[in-house]
Amino acid sequence: AAIRHRRGGVAASRLQAPPRLCACFAAASFSPVPMPKALSLLEQLIRDVQAGTCAKELKTMIADGAAAKETTNAAAVPSNPDAEGKKASAAHAAEGSKKVAEQTRAVSSKEEEAAATNPEVERNLQTLLSVGEECVTPTELRNLLTKKPNFVLYDGFEPSGRMHIAQGVFKAMNVNKCTQTGGTFIFWVADWFALMNDKMGGDLERIKTVGHYLIHVWTAAGMDMQRVKFLWSSEEITKHAKDYWTLALDITRRFTVARITKCCQIMGRAEGTLTAAQILYPLMQCTDIFFLKADICQLGVDQRKVNMLAREYCDSAGIKLKPIILSHHMLYGLSKGQAKMSKSNRDSAIFMEDPADEVARKLRQAYCPTQEGEVEDKPDEESMHLTEDKLKNPCLDYVQHIVFCMPGATFSAGGRQFADFASVRSAFVSGALDEAQLKEGLILAVNGLLEPVRKHFSEDAEAKRILAQITEWMQEPKSVRASPLRRLNALDETECAVAVVFAPLPTAQPTVGAAADVLRCLATAPNSHKRVLWLSDWSAFSMNCLGGGKTRADDLAAVAAANDVFVAALEAIAPSLMSTVKVVRQSQAILSNPSDYWISVINAGRAHSLSAIRAIDESTQEVGQVITSLMQMADVLSLASATNERSIYCLSEQQPLLQLAADYIGAMKDSMLKAPSVNALPRASMRLKAPHADGAAVPDDDAELMLLDGVPDVTRKMKKAFCEPGNANFCPPLVIVRELVLPYSDSKSLILKRRAEDGGDRTYTLDDSSELAEEFAAGKGHPGDL
Repeated sequence: AAIRHRRGGVAASRLQAPPRLCACFAAASFSPVPMPKALSLLEQLIRDVQAGTCAKELKTMIADGAAAKETTNAAAVPSNPDAEGKKASAAHAAEGSKKVAEQTRAVSSKEEEAAATNPEVERNLQTLLSVGEECVTPTELRNLLTKKPNFVLYDGFEPSGRMHIAQGVFKAMNVNKCTQTGGTFIFWVADWFALMNDKMGGDLERIKTVGHYLIHVWTAAGMDMQRVKFLWSSEEITKHAKDYWTLALDITRRFTVARITKCCQIMGRAEGTLTAAQILYPLMQCTDIFFLKADICQLGVDQRKVNMLAREYCDSAGIKLKPIILSHHMLYGLSKGQAKMSKSNRDSAIFMEDPADEVARKLRQAYCPTQEGEVEDKPDEESMHLTEDKLKNPCLDYVQHIVFCMPGATFSAGGRQFADFASVRSAFVSGALDEAQLKEGLILAVNGLLEPVRKHFSEDAEAKRILAQITEWMQEPKSVRASPLRRLNALDETECAVAVVFAPLPTAQPTVGAAADVLRCLATAPNSHKRVLWLSDWSAFSMNCLGGGKTRADDLAAVAAANDVFVAALEAIAPSLMSTVKVVRQSQAILSNPSDYWISVINAGRAHSLSAIRAIDESTQEVGQVITSLMQMADVLSLASATNERSIYCLSEQQPLLQLAADYIGAMKDSMLKAPSVNALPRASMRLKAPHADGAAVPDDDAELMLLDGVPDVTRKMKKAFCEPGNANFCPPLVIVRELVLPYSDSKSLILKRRAEDGGDRTYTLDDSSELAEEFAAGKGHPGDL
């Protein structure tokens, strides 16, 4: 009843509600919901409310709708002799709706009252909210604190060089606030991403050393490490490669290119100049959240879009409890107009190991306006801040978020001591505290915060050794630190000449034509070559080829089963040819060396613009098209050899991407790899029905022979097949004879029974296929006989 009452004013897609309830709203928009079913659904809603999975506004809406419907039911009953039963039904419905409404309100009220009367929950809630410039959502955060006091937060960092003061002091204090409320903070040490980005010469051990250096900085800066975990992505992703990458591909298959490009602010690039690799980064960052089982994403505002992507993934995947987003403030750069600090511009930030005189120099020259509006917002750039700040003064920003982030902090400047930031800002804007006084006080405060870090690296032997080692590495010329080519090596180098055929992506309805095309490609390869059939199963999964299962494991199993059917069909049709073929499953090859494979995927993406990859196939807007294209380029790279011949045999529609991959390998400097040759063959259409006059194929269940067709299916379809007398240009039976019957039947022949005046009965072999077509074109054979 409540659902029907509210259906006119509710867009189910805008509700933060369980998918089941959204589906009910959608269904109610088109047809009535029987009363018993409606009450059952609302009772389920109450259980969802008790579990904390429904938004507050939804609870209120349902309660209001049920109450309003109570008065509507009686008025809606028609006045006629047969209406007595309906009146009783309406009264029963109204009473049921009333009880449901009361129950819903009671649950909502009790839930909020319980949280509000728990002082520890409220105290922890306020502490956590003080960490972020925004929380999505406070209601969910309160629910988490109530039901899961040992929650998990996460942030990630790439050990790629120096640590600035926001990452050091500000982050350390925020982490302390989080762990004091009972949370466990996981730092995702993105050493694998640093390797991927060629930091420290692509040397993983050096990158890990930089990671340990950053941990030393945090320890010295005052981070409480008791409830802090550091997980190294290179170790975790390698140990759990199948789980991580299938999760990443599951996220991939649920979004469009347009949606993912909105997240690409985190790479600091304008969306019009994206490389294809930049599409993969947000997908992987989204994967990290679920891989780490994080309850709270505690990252900067600049990462907000990716974190919101994770919440959208929950909607698509049917995950009830979404990750909560707690986005911390982004500190301004010290120069005018810098929305955030930059590691590449040393004067834009204070770094944790900066000496005292360097800190003084940077702050004295820092931009420090007294009037609002001196820095104009750039319309082509997205804001790094969620709270309005018209002054945009980086010195005041340091006072608020660095100095006053410390527990019990005060700030001294101009002979005065300030206990809070608001009074500092007021004194500065009013002129009671001038720029020089503000900066001198800030220099004193910042050096006081950094002194323990300097002392740690001068007195702790291990920290001192690590810093000296990193300093030495950073001074090496780039030529000394050149990184090697990273790729999967899918084939044994002892195999001399190899011919590779990429199977079509699997479907639930594999056609005989698809099998014939693959067999023709394999048969075209020279007998001197080792034949390889490559099954792109993970690519198929990312393209959602056989979706619809309850879990991603179901869909992966469906892809594997479809590939098994296809290969079994090839072996049944052409056992002799297939006995010479090595079948390689993409997933198994990847898992033999996942780290180098995915680095090669991203490197391929770096070398190509997003627009270039999209141009290969613009028929789909799904981001899976970009990722599978990069994966195929990595697949081709994995097959290349420096010494042995490699050839690819494909259909003409597969050629553009495979040729792009071959050209990419050929353009590599110092790789010593030879680009494989790409040999394209035309598709032999086995469509049994003639196309429409405009060339479009007419939908028809009998238009294609399927690999799983039974004898009756084949008989029916062949009898209906287009076969015009004398028309050998479009004659599906002739194509089937040429592509399947003559090369692969047991007798490798066709007996055509004809009238004596047409030449009588004749047996054709593969060498006679052209003659058969010529005779049919000349009218020497009836379509029914063929």
